[in-house]
Amino acid sequence: MLEAIYSHLARRAAMYLWMLVVFVAFGRYFTLTINVSDSLPGTVFLVQKGAKPGKGDLAAFRYNGGGPYERGSLFLKRVAGMSGATVTSHDVGYGYRDYFVDGEFVGRAKPLSKAGKPLKPGPVGLIPEGHYYMAAPNPDSLDSRYALVGWVRDSQIVGRGIRIF
Repeated sequence: MLEAIYSHLARRAAMYLWMLVVFVAFGRYFTLTINVSDSLPGTVFLVQKGAKPGKGDLAAFRYNGGGPYERGSLFLKRVAGMSGATVTSHDVGYGYRDYFVDGEFVGRAKPLSKAGKPLKPGPVGLIPEGHYYMAAPNPDSLDSRYALVGWVRDSQIVGRGIRIF
């Protein structure tokens, strides 16, 4: 039995070595992530590590912590605004606020989470240098509409996201 395994490995050593090289190289520049929430359409995403996203791109970033998720959790959202853009919000009643980036609607913030906990509204004003405003189409998405996420610093960005399926 061991002889058969050794023989197999010896005959295919080059192939296994190349597979290892490809696996290591892929992991250095890319990561696969699975979307476990309803915040974005899609389930599996490829993240190109170190690639800076532009407006409208998907971006993966590390969460600062607080609320229902651990610090360092990987979030994937769409870049709705970048440094220099203006974020405004309007009270629409009963604690709900509509958010706009440069006049474009990006989402409605709720006063309470699904679990019934109060949610503080996210920042408004000029997006600071080196920061992003992240959004997702789902009304329950935890994104820049809420203080728990707020502006996302450039240093939190892992890379640009690409939807696989």
